[in-house]
Amino acid sequence: MSSDSPTCLELRQRVPTDWDVLSLEAVTDFQEGPGILAKDFHDSGVPLLRLRNIETPVVYLKGCNFLAPEKVVQKWRHFALLEGDLLISTSASLGRVSVVGQDAVGSIAYTGIIRFRSSSQKLDHKYLRAFLSSAAFVKQAEQMATGSVIKHFGPSHLRQMAITLPSINEQVQIAEIFDALDDRIALLRETNATLEAIAQALFKSWFVDFDPVRAKQEGREPEGMDVDTAALFPDSFEESALGLVPRGWSVGSIVKIAEVIDCLHAKKPELQPTGRPYLQLNSIRDDGLLDTSKLSFISEPDYNKWISRIEVSEGDCVITNVGRVGAVAQIPSAYRAAMGRNMTAIRMRKEWPYPTYLLELLQSPWMEVEIQRRTDIGTILDALNVRNIPLLRCVLAGHDILTAFEDATRPVRAAMEANLERSNTLATLRDTLLPRLISGQLRLPEAEAL
Repeated sequence: MSSDSPTCLELRQRVPTDWDVLSLEAVTDFQEGPGILAKDFHDSGVPLLRLRNIETPVVYLKGCNFLAPEKVVQKWRHFALLEGDLLISTSASLGRVSVVGQDAVGSIAYTGIIRFRSSSQKLDHKYLRAFLSSAAFVKQAEQMATGSVIKHFGPSHLRQMAITLPSINEQVQIAEIFDALDDRIALLRETNATLEAIAQALFKSWFVDFDPVRAKQEGREPEGMDVDTAALFPDSFEESALGLVPRGWSVGSIVKIAEVIDCLHAKKPELQPTGRPYLQLNSIRDDGLLDTSKLSFISEPDYNKWISRIEVSEGDCVITNVGRVGAVAQIPSAYRAAMGRNMTAIRMRKEWPYPTYLLELLQSPWMEVEIQRRTDIGTILDALNVRNIPLLRCVLAGHDILTAFEDATRPVRAAMEANLERSNTLATLRDTLLPRLISGQLRLPEAEAL
């Protein structure tokens, strides 16, 4: 694509006169990953990155496939990734850019992922990352993409796209603003991962592995708790329908401690830009948090209809019935919403006021197995029938222990909710500023003031 292409000419009319606009091909080197057959996958070797490996700002290798090193040398070595390479998806989640870190050097990106490198002194590499993450790039990609159901773009489309280029100094400063916001978002994300691990570890220790009970049985002081808390735990086990459990604890099911309320089975309401909040499956994260930045909205009459069974509120859990079967999120503080289709609400009974215990129970490895036992396997989608949810089994401690657990973990979950809100606020600021900076609509002094 020449610098006088329609896309370049259109962008040049909108940017400051001292900026340049060039084809993406003129200043970057991009390459789509090779098509590799499943028969070439191995249990170890050279990492083969899939879409799930580029869901974070830095590439992570967990869950990747592997290729035989000798096959890579023979067929795919020119696809080997370098540190700092930028990876994006060619279809889903446009604008999500993942950077290749040192641990992913030499890996191969699978088909459906495009690798970018800056190839001109006119382009700062960090500015390229900011540009690919911006609405300015996403808009071009969506306009060029093809496909009736799932939109897809590739190298041929990238050759028709353009990039705005302020001076190198301005590029560096724009990239610094983007990186500063992105780094703060990443720090909040990492903090939440640590907090989540703390809550899960405490639940597993107390209610799955029964560490305090085992310690007392062996004549040791339970670790990580004060004397008063340790005194709440028994010092022996007894047989139950679920095997050995701490003496005095009971074995029951979810319905003993919580109400299970099905969604309204009606035609999906018409969504609106604003209105009353309506939960859908994409708002349920994998860490037990509800992502309020992805909420849908409906009219007041529709809202009143969809809360006829339940208006989910603080402490309630919602669990998915199809697709990501068993994914759970808890409604955050001071929040109310209508619950959409294909999910079920679980609300603690008044005599069991332990919402954090409920959430950690539903996310525990024990409950994961229970849910698998109760899931119906379908030809297209697996499903967790709402009738099976009350039957999910669990081991129940006494109220004094559950109160101690709630006191220890409720602040952790509250901090996670607050951090997610801060992260969403920063992401909104980043996504608002970035396209304006890259188009020149907002100049650096104004952005720095903001």
